[in-house]
Amino acid sequence: MGYVGEMLKDIVNGVLITSLIFAASILIPVFGFFCSLFIPLPTLYYRIKLGRRTSVIIPVLGFIIMVVILSSFTIDVVFFAGLLLVGFILGELLEYRIPIDKTVLYTCGVVLISAIVSLFIFSSVSGKNLFTILSQYVAYNIELSLALYQSLGMSEENLRLIQGSLDKIQYILVRIIPALTIASMLLVIWINILISKALLKSKFRLHSDYEKLNQWQAPDFMVWAVIGCGLLMLFPAGAAKLFGLNILLISMTIYFFQGMGIVSFFFKRKKVPRFFKILLYSLIALQQLALIAVIGLGLFDMWFDFRKLKKIKA
Repeated sequence: MGYVGEMLKDIVNGVLITSLIFAASILIPVFGFFCSLFIPLPTLYYRIKLGRRTSVIIPVLGFIIMVVILSSFTIDVVFFAGLLLVGFILGELLEYRIPIDKTVLYTCGVVLISAIVSLFIFSSVSGKNLFTILSQYVAYNIELSLALYQSLGMSEENLRLIQGSLDKIQYILVRIIPALTIASMLLVIWINILISKALLKSKFRLHSDYEKLNQWQAPDFMVWAVIGCGLLMLFPAGAAKLFGLNILLISMTIYFFQGMGIVSFFFKRKKVPRFFKILLYSLIALQQLALIAVIGLGLFDMWFDFRKLKKIKA
């Protein structure tokens, strides 16, 4: 098979893998969301392998297939398009060997700006203001979640309790959409960087930052943002409290990454077997208390320096 044949095969494979991940993300209850986290991966991988001009075909065709499957232009389309864009931008920045902090920041920034512009266009075309669109979208997804809980056998008492709090839940969710969006985007970028690092290690030279991800630290000033937001949370319900909650959620996501770096650092130092690594990582993903503990590790690392990195740098 010649060069053109190999290229066409890669394009077909990229579009097919993207479409399969997308189909799984919308067809599989509950775990479909986790499948969607990997949508950027084929675009990222083939961006590195095929180059910019050829690889752009994959997210474009993937986007068209998504619109056809969803049969309408909704906020979900904006979300999935953003995931494809994440893959392409990450591929660009990895190829130019941009440091990890800037890679995450630039990718998140470009995707968020693109999403905001798309939502405003969607708002203009639909004739509804953006707040109404987001409120309806949140309400629709809450209803889907309730139907899912009911099908999974949740007790009527708990269902009634949730239904009685729907207005409050919707009120809060709509107002923390900025934090949820940024946190989700950071999580997607983080997961795809980790996987692409493993996939590309033998074929592509990454920036030196990627060789020591388990030593990554959040900037020290972020601690003051957390403290300030904690104080804002003491305010009565209002704009200040909601602002604090949004920043706090984003900060906790960043400290989760630092906490995971600490966990990975000690797994490597103690030479923990792969089976136990998978088991413990799964526990962190599924158990809220373990998740909070990891965030705590990241947050208090500034004072306790669990990995003794400050001594190494000194």
